[in-house]
Amino acid sequence: MRVLICDDHAVFAESLALVLHERGYDIVAVTHTPDEAIAALPTAAVDLCVLDVGFGPASILPRLAELRAAAPDAGIVLLSAGLDSRVVDAGLAAGVRGFAHKSGHIADIVVTMGRVAAGELVFDPAIPRHPAHGGPVALRLADALTARERQVLGRLVRGEDTRALAGTLGVSWATARSHVQNILTKLGVNSRLEAVTLAIRCGLVDPDTGAWLPGGGSGPSQAS
Repeated sequence: MRVLICDDHAVFAESLALVLHERGYDIVAVTHTPDEAIAALPTAAVDLCVLDVGFGPASILPRLAELRAAAPDAGIVLLSAGLDSRVVDAGLAAGVRGFAHKSGHIADIVVTMGRVAAGELVFDPAIPRHPAHGGPVALRLADALTARERQVLGRLVRGEDTRALAGTLGVSWATARSHVQNILTKLGVNSRLEAVTLAIRCGLVDPDTGAWLPGGGSGPSQAS
């Protein structure tokens, strides 16, 4: 797997690069500013970008759209000593798939990277799971979902595509796609990413397991 690292703490960045190299990762670039990372991406085939959030007084968050544009197929993992709901919300909106604390063990960061590479959406356990926004409106939207649609939404959170959904549910590809479209319509969003972001931001679904969380709406009785 080809990895780009961007962190303004050179010792940490080089240490992470060394650990990853020893574990078989191909480190294509170690950069120390968002500008360096964006400049490196078009010339390097990258599977995963591991990015620090803070760069002195600046933040990577306003540059995530540029990074995504430079490497649209790469997974992104954000690292920070102070991950909070603001960082998570901005990251999810920009297509980030993994969030990890820099203060944790490097081995935990490596595990997060592997899970993101496998298509999962990964949160450090210490990150708040129930941001304040969402509230009654989100719960009413959740209550509009059938039991089957809740199951599908949980699978979307886990990173399953339509083909995988069809296999998991034992239905045709067209039926699985119909379930996904119904979810998007009922939640009032335009993409799977937006649906996943809404579900996690409002504390409806566990981002690790895809399970519906207590308090995520009373739910309908039908399972269509």
